Amino acid sequence: MSTKIFCDIADLNQIRKFSKKKIVKGFTTNPSLMRLAGAKDYQKYSKEILKVCKKPISFEVFGDDYYSMKRQALIINSWGKNVYVKIPVINSKGIFMGKIIKELNRKNIKLNITAVYNAHQTQKIIKCLNKKSKVIISIFAGRAADTGKDPIPEFKKSIKMSKGYKNIEILWASVREPYNYLQAKQLGCHIITVPPKIIEKIEKFGKSFSDLSIETVKGFLKDSKKSKFKI
Repeated sequence: MSTKIFCDIADLNQIRKFSKKKIVKGFTTNPSLMRLAGAKDYQKYSKEILKVCKKPISFEVFGDDYYSMKRQALIINSWGKNVYVKIPVINSKGIFMGKIIKELNRKNIKLNITAVYNAHQTQKIIKCLNKKSKVIISIFAGRAADTGKDPIPEFKKSIKMSKGYKNIEILWASVREPYNYLQAKQLGCHIITVPPKIIEKIEKFGKSFSDLSIETVKGFLKDSKKSKFKI
């Protein structure tokens, strides 16, 4: 099974550029990325993105309770057929968002369940789902690894749990390096979200160790000449 690459970005120009790349199969955004992209009006900016992006794309709710999440989710879902509504697995108080996940899933709204870290959370999410409506479960590998925790066992268990659901895709989130793409493929992850700079490095996969040595030495030599160092 091939692992699809989704670009993790909200900058309009970058989305326009990466939408044209065959390697990129979709996009994910969140309020933090939207803010960094300079968005002033969440809904207006999202609709500008959708004018240039026809591939699958996730937009996240930022409500912190059932009612606000539901209202925002229904609005976001209305923006386009390629839209996935991003719902956090828990809110800021640590309350599992199973009720809203189940309700939206029953309405056949495509979901991306985000901020997942372990297989126990995956299990709770799956119990809320039917076997028809599309759902992405985003497990944050990089952030887990940043705290000294190994995310690999959680992926293995989560992928195994999802086997009986053709509508569920497990996503490797918070990439830290290009090699994470190969790890995700080896595990059988359906999707990996990758920032633009790392996608460009993945496109260069295939260089030999010899090529890398020469490239590295040339870089050092170029810098030493620029610096005009002498010994």
